[in-house]
Amino acid sequence: MVQIRALAYVVAQCRSPERWVAYAHEVLGAMAQSRDDGSVLVKVDERPYRILVEKGDEDRYLASGWELADETAYGALKSRLDATACAFVEADAALCASRKVNALLTVTDPSGNRHEFFWGPQLDARPFASPQGVSHFVTGELGMGHTVLPAVNFAATRDFFVKVLGFGVSDTFNFRPDPAVPAVPIHFLHCANGRHHSLALAGFPSPEGCVHIMLEVPTMTDVGRAHDRRAKHGVKLMATLGQHLNDRMTSFYMRTPSMFALEYGCGGLVCDWERHTAFEATEVSVWGHDFGVGFNEQ
Repeated sequence: MVQIRALAYVVAQCRSPERWVAYAHEVLGAMAQSRDDGSVLVKVDERPYRILVEKGDEDRYLASGWELADETAYGALKSRLDATACAFVEADAALCASRKVNALLTVTDPSGNRHEFFWGPQLDARPFASPQGVSHFVTGELGMGHTVLPAVNFAATRDFFVKVLGFGVSDTFNFRPDPAVPAVPIHFLHCANGRHHSLALAGFPSPEGCVHIMLEVPTMTDVGRAHDRRAKHGVKLMATLGQHLNDRMTSFYMRTPSMFALEYGCGGLVCDWERHTAFEATEVSVWGHDFGVGFNEQ
């Protein structure tokens, strides 16, 4: 079976990528660098970037970047995709250079989401130094965080990740905005690391191409300070402070310059998958997380 190590990066699009520079520096407490082609690299750890922002005609999410251990694992993925008749395209040298990886292939899942699978990230010697005093972001072997993607073709998309790519189901939630209509499924999936989920699939459309991404910091003080910076700089709050039931993350949500939301939190579960029991959550959060402040108001 294929082993996907972690969510390594995400790719966003923005009509004005430079807006991400101020957002990264002043709100996230991350570093950001503009490139000659107008794109922006957002850096939160020893990697050159975890968020890549390209210039485009729409503000939206473009792709999720998934890391494989080495060239052998990359070859095994190609064999698996061939065996299951899943179409893929190997990237040319220009795209690999842009993503700073040795080799990369792209796949579109059954709901139309783009995924980039790669091996060999290119590392440099530039250390991370937060302009806002964030000691570090929680990354390393856990990957950059998580992404929540729309899955309008839900069953086929879930099968692609679980049966083809070997993701595991951490837990599920059936969203019931109206008791008179069928529940909307949201499934939380993990790959080959201990983060509770690196991917969630939500059975509804999202015009921005993503429901939200998550970045994790080590302390509640870091979360609180980011919450203050968000308010100071007039960034739209998408959900109030709260603690999730499933991964125990204490967080708030805010809008990004590419219009999808970003969850900024601390205290997420790191699971032992040999001992974990998948379950259905009947509530999103233990407390807080009023999503009506943002997601129900455009």
